Amino acid sequence: MKKIIIVGAGPAGLTAGYELVQRTKDYEVIIMEESTAVGGISKTVIYHGNRMDMGGHRFFSKNDRVNDWWKTMIPYADNKKQTSQDYVMLHRKRVSHIYYHNTFFEYPINMNFNTIRNLGLVKTLCAGFSYLYACVFKKPEISLENFYINRFGKKLYEMFFKDYTEKLWGIPASKLSPDWGVQRVKGLSICVMIKQIYQKFLGRHKQEVETSLIDAFQYPRYGCGQLWEHVGQQFIKLGGQIKYGCMVCGLYDRNGEITQVEYMKNGIKYCENADIVISSMPLRNLVVSLNNVPKKIMKIASGLQYRDFVIVGVLLDKKEFNQQGGTKDCWIYVQDSSASVGRIQIFNNWSPYMVENPKDTIWLGLEYFCSEGEAIWNRTKKEWKEVVKAELQKIGLLSKKAHILDCHYEKVKKAYPSYVGTYHQLKILKEYLNHFDNLYCIGRNGQHRYNNMDHSMLTAFEAADDIILHKKEKDNIWNINTEKEYHEKK
Repeated sequence: MKKIIIVGAGPAGLTAGYELVQRTKDYEVIIMEESTAVGGISKTVIYHGNRMDMGGHRFFSKNDRVNDWWKTMIPYADNKKQTSQDYVMLHRKRVSHIYYHNTFFEYPINMNFNTIRNLGLVKTLCAGFSYLYACVFKKPEISLENFYINRFGKKLYEMFFKDYTEKLWGIPASKLSPDWGVQRVKGLSICVMIKQIYQKFLGRHKQEVETSLIDAFQYPRYGCGQLWEHVGQQFIKLGGQIKYGCMVCGLYDRNGEITQVEYMKNGIKYCENADIVISSMPLRNLVVSLNNVPKKIMKIASGLQYRDFVIVGVLLDKKEFNQQGGTKDCWIYVQDSSASVGRIQIFNNWSPYMVENPKDTIWLGLEYFCSEGEAIWNRTKKEWKEVVKAELQKIGLLSKKAHILDCHYEKVKKAYPSYVGTYHQLKILKEYLNHFDNLYCIGRNGQHRYNNMDHSMLTAFEAADDIILHKKEKDNIWNINTEKEYHEKK
């Protein structure tokens, strides 16, 4: 029996593993996971009865295969009936805001009457003229900054995107590739703006709008990680193996194929023979692990950059949580340089079952983007408690006399593949890796692409299909999520 080794037990690795053991008995499938849990950045951590996701992961997709797969794992709840099932997908409304200058604006940005009222007449007029100017005088889209300005005008870009974007990536948006924004940012339409104003004056609030996926989503009762824990269990039941605490550090090839995988466990090196390798590990780490890599390829891989982040769970008394931001929010983007927090999740609104006592407490997740080794990365729990309290008070979500009931933080390495450094040479790296016939690169870090969860799964589907059908061509895997279309619209 041939052996397949999958590196990483995140959504991509688990999906690939499950597909292979569920569809064929021709392979022994082993997943090697560096940590002690499955899910990667989609895992859910439990602290004192409260659950926190490592990032906000909504379950929605434009792809029917992904949606059907999720339904086979965890059934969707009937919205008309109460359910006590543990394994169920809840239907959740997506509500989010941008915090800017002591005010909360709807996100995605709509130039509606709420936005106009919050901005005031002068700022609205300046933003409007700036937007119209950008509609006529387009900038060459050589940077993410120009991408934003072309769609919103300079004023709205500076108000609602600049600070958050630069917190996330750690560099000016003028130095970032526009690729990230193309799929994740919905531009304004002057026609839509006029239609909104027209409907407002006529009192027509419930008109048909273009099909969108942003208004609602499915979500596991006990957090995103619940699904991946379930997938891991099913994978093992079907004969797969998951080896925890195994950091892959070497891949050895012979005649264009990977034949051995070296990994470190408890400080000891081990070697495992392999017929096929599926990698979701960061591309930089993958290339470093290979033997006899040309200098040019190693230089490109070494130049790939990532952003890490720290998420701080904060438990508050509901009475002390200021509701001006709206307690219905799933998350709040902090577009304000006076606060270092980038995004705030309200876990109660993802699912009330994420919180031990949802009736009396609010459980938040404050996300701080950084690079490993920075001062933010090295803060202690005591320091974090002081920082988050001050920032929540500054934003206006917490009263001055309030206190934090509990606090917990988690560090997440290489959460975001960055679109800087040698990113523009990724094609060369891809061509080099493709010459290994039995090596398949999948997932967000495995392809150094800011994939959503469903895109990572699609790369895994394609890899599993190719292996089962004995296909050598891998363009179908690399081409997932390369279309220049907004993600959240059918």
